[in-house]
Amino acid sequence: MRKKIISVIGGHSCNKEVEQISHKLGKKLAKVVEILVSGGLSGTMKAVCCGFKSGGGTTVGIIPSYNKEDANPYVDIVIPTGMGLARNVLVVKSADAVIALPGEAGTLSEVAYCLQLGIPVISLNSWDIKGVIKVNTVDEAVSKVRKILSGRN
Repeated sequence: MRKKIISVIGGHSCNKEVEQISHKLGKKLAKVVEILVSGGLSGTMKAVCCGFKSGGGTTVGIIPSYNKEDANPYVDIVIPTGMGLARNVLVVKSADAVIALPGEAGTLSEVAYCLQLGIPVISLNSWDIKGVIKVNTVDEAVSKVRKILSGRN
């Protein structure tokens, strides 16, 4: 059986509150799925990877450059694409479900890819768009992931 994969998307920079939420989310998700995929850089990506690793999970960073050193230090497996923003489709397409944290246009593009490709996307204090599952807490997000992965959306 294939391992379950969650992608977490969000901004390159974030405030302290979003950083703490991201870390907590990562730690709790490590108890639900084996692998976390992110854009592998700074901000929410770094915080969620740190939390996921501290929870015992394996992290994958699909980065926009060719330089593996651009990935944050909490990425176990770096996939250097050299694709710039086009790598966003790979970040979401790798996953069984996606959680969107606060971000800007790049995060919005990833949400749009999810909707176009039929990938369940959960918004945790992020975009409120038709077709996106809106939640307000880390625990709600993790609960939704469990339901999605078990086929009980």
